[in-house]
Amino acid sequence: MKITKTISLLAVIGLLSISMYSCKTKKVVAKPNPVPVEKPAPAPEPEKPAPTPAPEPEKPAPAPEPDFNFKNIQFEFNSDVLKTASFPILDKAVAEIKKDPTAKFVLNGHSSAEGTPERNMSLSVDRANSVKSYLVNAGLNASNFTVKGFGESQPVTSNSTEEGRILNRRVEIKADK
Repeated sequence: MKITKTISLLAVIGLLSISMYSCKTKKVVAKPNPVPVEKPAPAPEPEKPAPTPAPEPEKPAPAPEPDFNFKNIQFEFNSDVLKTASFPILDKAVAEIKKDPTAKFVLNGHSSAEGTPERNMSLSVDRANSVKSYLVNAGLNASNFTVKGFGESQPVTSNSTEEGRILNRRVEIKADK
């Protein structure tokens, strides 16, 4: 029993020493006082000048005339399918035409010299109708457009090269006077 008391006493002393070590008081560090910030002195109010008479309202500048002549609307070979390069031109045409919704237009369809004259005439009309469909789908009035087909009769360049034939497969938008 004496051994048990001794071991118990040593255990209690060990626990007390450990708990005392962990419960030491911590030093409290004083917080520094904040530095006072000086507020700038308010600026003196400037003297107000005498009111001047209001100027007459200026007339707005007239809006620039819309440009209604659009060219270089290109198509795939032997087709009335628009080339993707033509979409920005048509979008610009829509924006310009919306400036004057009462204006009338002629859609002139053209083709290259490949194929029969009858096929080229039909293709040029189909191309002009394709442009008309694009414009109407963009919100324009279909009655403002007249479709004309010229086939291969009005080339802009020679049909002897492929580059020339590509340029001749086109539709032009002209203001109807």
